[in-house]
Amino acid sequence: MSIAEDSTLTAAPLLLTVEQAAQQLGIGRTTVFALVKSGDLESIPLGRLRRIPAECITEYINRLRGAARDSRQAA
Repeated sequence: MSIAEDSTLTAAPLLLTVEQAAQQLGIGRTTVFALVKSGDLESIPLGRLRRIPAECITEYINRLRGAARDSRQAA
């Protein structure tokens, strides 16, 4: 097995469960469901399941940081 093949086996998942997303964000799963319902955190249906693309967590954090930055500048 090459190094490239080994790194793909240990790579982080591209689609996260609500529980995994909650753990990464350090919040509860109920809060993640609320964020998904409000549209603040993007999710996709996968059959009967709901998954959150990993990059959407980063985008959500970046939006929060931008909003915090804007509110500090306005004050």
